[in-house]
Amino acid sequence: MTAWTSEEFDKIGSAEELQIASLRKDGTLRSMRIIWVVRVGDDLYVRSVNGRTSDWFRGVQTCHEGRIRAGGVDKDVTFVEESDSNINDQIDVAYASKYRRYAGIISSINSLTARSATIKLAPRATGT
Repeated sequence: MTAWTSEEFDKIGSAEELQIASLRKDGTLRSMRIIWVVRVGDDLYVRSVNGRTSDWFRGVQTCHEGRIRAGGVDKDVTFVEESDSNINDQIDVAYASKYRRYAGIISSINSLTARSATIKLAPRATGT
């Protein structure tokens, strides 16, 4: 299994925003969307503030693979849904801490709707 390098993990985890694009069935990338990213333990997570019905989240469900850009890192990833409530509680805390200056938005990104659309980003090997 491919792992994040320390440099990638640090750069992506500390980035203010992340660009995300999922793969279509034909292997082409959808348009990049800008979202927030947090680190919890040794993992990186994103959420759809609009839940499972947002365009980008529905796209993720097609192939569960795509590409991200953040902090100068451009990486192919696998999207893994995260439904563990204990992990989601930790993600809530990470969002509230990292984006505290946007206090009015934190309740939305930590809502049940957004929590239902939580994705772990896993680096994907390419060209094998």
